[in-house]
This record gives sequence, C-alpha cells and structure tokens, in this order.
Amino acid sequence: MITVSEKAKSRIQDLIRESNYSTDYFLRVGVDSGGCSGLSYKLDFDNTIKQGDEVFDTDGVKVVTDKKSVLYLFGTELDFSDGLNGKGFTFNNPNASRTCSCGESFSV
Repeated sequence: MITVSEKAKSRIQDLIRESNYSTDYFLRVGVDSGGCSGLSYKLDFDNTIKQGDEVFDTDGVKVVTDKKSVLYLFGTELDFSDGLNGKGFTFNNPNASRTCSCGESFSV
C-alpha cells in the first residue's frame, strides 16, 4: 500500500485543480533505473489505468503504480514539504536501504 500525508493530499488536489484536469485524473507514481543511488522516483498525472496497475485510494486521492514499482514502493508514504530546506514531494520509503542527499533516488 502507498499512503499520502495530509500535506501531500492537499498539494496534489491543488495541482490537479490548477492544471484544470478533469476528476478522472490521478497521481501516477513509479520507479525507474537511474539516479545517483540506482533507482529514482517519478511522479506524473494520468487518467488511464493500465493492465496490471495497482490502485490505492487515500481519502479521495487516487495513487496508481505499475506492478514492478509497487515492489519498491510498498509501505511508502508520499509527503510534501514546503519548509526552508526545500519544497516538494518526499518519499518515506521503508524499503530504501540508501538514499541520495537530494531524496530523489534510492537503492534497496
């Protein structure tokens, strides 16, 4: 399961509204090879669920990931930071054994 914090939920809803996306859009979360730690996170908005996708709903925010990525992301909480040290989405991933200093890549 992938969960979404209240701050991230609010930001996702704001982004969907600001982009004038229809109500069938959701957040697609994935993992790609690359980054300084070996794997990198990717986020995008989508409105097409593909065969094999896993769908998670956190209080009205739908998060979708492909079958491969869910293996790396299971148990992860998506959060949003707007503090002085940086602004953006962060992943609290219990599966990551190592992360880079920018938080955009990890290894297991």
